[in-house]
Amino acid sequence: MDSKSSLSPVQQSRSWFRNAFAWNGTALPLCYQRIVLLVAYACFVQGIHSELWWGKPDGSRLDTAFMLDTFGHVVLGSLIGFLLVVRINASNARYWEGRTHWGTIVNASRNLTRAGSLYTSSGKELANLVAAYAITLKASLRGSRDLSEASPFLSEELMRVVEGFGNQPTAIAAAMSAWVKDQAVRGVINPEITRHLESQIAELVNAQGGCEKIQKTPLPFAYVSMIKLLILVYLITLPMVTCERFGWWSPILVAVLSLGMFGMEETSVEIEDPFGTNANCLNLDVLTITIARDTGQLARFSS
Repeated sequence: MDSKSSLSPVQQSRSWFRNAFAWNGTALPLCYQRIVLLVAYACFVQGIHSELWWGKPDGSRLDTAFMLDTFGHVVLGSLIGFLLVVRINASNARYWEGRTHWGTIVNASRNLTRAGSLYTSSGKELANLVAAYAITLKASLRGSRDLSEASPFLSEELMRVVEGFGNQPTAIAAAMSAWVKDQAVRGVINPEITRHLESQIAELVNAQGGCEKIQKTPLPFAYVSMIKLLILVYLITLPMVTCERFGWWSPILVAVLSLGMFGMEETSVEIEDPFGTNANCLNLDVLTITIARDTGQLARFSS
C-alpha cells in the first residue's frame, strides 16, 4: 500500500512541506495558464518601462503617464480581498452544509436499518433499499441517472419503477415506506416502531432536499462575475504600479499575487458545488460505500 494512501486525511494535512508544494488537488492546475500569461505581460511592461527610464535630453521623464498611483491600487486590492473572503466563506458554508446533510444520511441509514433488522426478519431487504437510496442520491447530485451501481441492491421490478421517476432517490424512499407499511400491516412491528422507522426515512428525505437546495442554488452570477472582473483589472494594472519600485522583481510579485487571487477564487468555485468529482469535493463514493457496508452488516441481526 502506498504510504500516502495509508494516512488518514488529518495525518495528510499535517505534512506541511508536501502540502505546500503539492500540485494535485490544488488550484494550480486550474489557473497556472493565467499566471504564466500575466507574468509574461509583467515582463513586457517592465521591458517598456526600462526603455523609457532614460528620459529626454532635458531631463524630463518619458514614463510619467505610464505609471499608476499606488494609493488607488491599494484601495482596489483591499476591496478585492474583502470580496474574496466573502466569496470563500459562502462557498465553504455550502461545502459544510453538504457534509452535514450527508452525515445525517449516514446516521439515519444506520438507525433505520438497525431498527428494521432487529424488529423484523426482512432486514436484508431494507438494507438493500437504504444502500440503493444513498447510491442513487449520489448519482442524482452529480447529474447522472445511471443505475448500474445501484442495480445489485434493487429487484428488476423496482428498477423499472425507479427508472421512470424524475427523481430516482425519491422512488426508493417510497419503496422504503412501502416496506414499513407492509411490516405494520402484517403485524410484525407495532405503531411505535412504525413511527420510528418513518421518522428515519423522513430524515433521509429532508437531508436529500438540503443537498438538492445546494446543488440547484448557485451563487448569483452578477456577484461571481464582478469578482472575476475586479481581479483581472487589478492584476493587469499591477505591473504599472510595481515596475518602477521593484524593477525586474515585479513579474515575480505579479506571479505571487495572481497565484493568491486566482487560487482563492478557483478554490471557492470548486467547493461551491460539493457533490462533484473534483479533488476538493466531498468524497461521496466513500460515504456511499460506508452506508452499504454498515447497512449490510446490520442486516445480519434480522430475527
